[in-house]
Amino acid sequence: MRRAGFVSVLSIGASAFALAASNPAQADTLQEALTSAYENNPILLAARAGQRATDEEVPIQRAQGLPTVSVAGAYTEFLKQSAVQFAAPDRVVQIGPTLEVPIYSGGAVKNSLKAAKERVSAGQADLRATESSVFSQVVAAYMDVLRNEAIVSLSANQVEVLGVNLRATSDRFEIGDLTRTDVAQSQSRLALAQSDLESARSNLISARETYIRLVGEAPQDLQAPPDLPGIPADVETAVDVALANNPDLIGDKERAVAAGFDSEVAGSGRTPRVSVFAGGNYTDYLGTLGGNLAGVSQSETTSNAGVRLSIPIFQGGLPAARQRQAQARESAALEQVIATERDVIAQVRAAWASWQASLAVIDSSQVAVDAASLSLEGVQAENSIGTRQILDVLNAEQELLNARVQLVTARRNAYVAGFSLLAAMGRAEARDLNLMGEGMLYNPALNYERVRGKIWDWDRDPDPEAEATRTVDVPAPDASYPTDGENTLESGYRVRVPNREEPIR
Repeated sequence: MRRAGFVSVLSIGASAFALAASNPAQADTLQEALTSAYENNPILLAARAGQRATDEEVPIQRAQGLPTVSVAGAYTEFLKQSAVQFAAPDRVVQIGPTLEVPIYSGGAVKNSLKAAKERVSAGQADLRATESSVFSQVVAAYMDVLRNEAIVSLSANQVEVLGVNLRATSDRFEIGDLTRTDVAQSQSRLALAQSDLESARSNLISARETYIRLVGEAPQDLQAPPDLPGIPADVETAVDVALANNPDLIGDKERAVAAGFDSEVAGSGRTPRVSVFAGGNYTDYLGTLGGNLAGVSQSETTSNAGVRLSIPIFQGGLPAARQRQAQARESAALEQVIATERDVIAQVRAAWASWQASLAVIDSSQVAVDAASLSLEGVQAENSIGTRQILDVLNAEQELLNARVQLVTARRNAYVAGFSLLAAMGRAEARDLNLMGEGMLYNPALNYERVRGKIWDWDRDPDPEAEATRTVDVPAPDASYPTDGENTLESGYRVRVPNREEPIR
């Protein structure tokens, strides 16, 4: 039920958003960009490897309570014999196996194992948080490219329009219809527009570089992003969802529980230790025992078994100090939970406010664009009959440009704020976004189940290799922009305002 909203929306336009899992295409849609980052982003892949390392803490701690078997062997050559030992051997070989089974350790193994399991759960929550963070960065980079393409397009159009204005103004100056001041004003506005265009091009290249760093591919003909579903009708509901699902908060809660078990482990240092042991020993004197004495056995076999009890009496306050230290760390972990909870609440409320504000800015900016367009037409008409100066035309053109830039920026900001809100709510992960089939998603629990019961000392994984794709062969981006129509942030794209009756999934 949780993923239904995202599934239905991201499935709109299946032909445009379909993912070829066996041969991923260039990231033309937001879903493809997120999928590429999910598969190739080095930060996310490193986090998965780090979680696999955390998984190994469970068998490490379990091993402390399992039997140990060892074999010791020695070969000794006696280079100088004792003067009073007439039967001393010249050489000896000894081999002895030993088995030791821990019986009681004051709960140290049990609590260490519980702490390790809690940290595995915390690490899985941290992996969710990393995934959500990477996706938030990808969404911002995607929208930044769209916004900067729109701004470059608008700036280039402004330069073209002002160039036409300058030529027209110069022609009218030649026939005495306008003054040199009018020509200078047109030249000044054109020069400023050209400098703004260069800045916009630089920003576009920077945005594309950020996209390449996160996604691993160059952006190609980015399409309008899908609507953001599942945003609750009020901020209080959003906070409640976040407090139940935010991965950062879940991870810190798990770590606080683990810290409690650590305190118990530290306290076990003052308790007795009990283990049982068994061993054997085979000794062979290699025919050198007894010198010339006949009938002396040249080998012997012995065995032993017993119970070992260790009762600490005085350790200089070490166990107490360790327990106090662990309790202090537990207190810090509990306080961190409160700090993270505060941070989550603040993130949700800020993202909600930013999203709402951006929606309002979109509406007002659209009104401003429509009004500025109408105003420019009127000023141009009035200038043609001599009731408006050329400066009025230039100001009207600048106002229209500013309104359009504000509109595309507001659309970008609204989408990024909405996605950030979903991320803070714990609803912006691969399983929520329907990036691929359930069986193709990375499941950290599978590795944990694989290693948790392993006890063979020689069981190892293949040698590590980097999985992330390199971007050294990706060509440096330029500042080109689509010219076959309006940019998606300029055209009919909008951020959906969810129905107040829409359920939270």
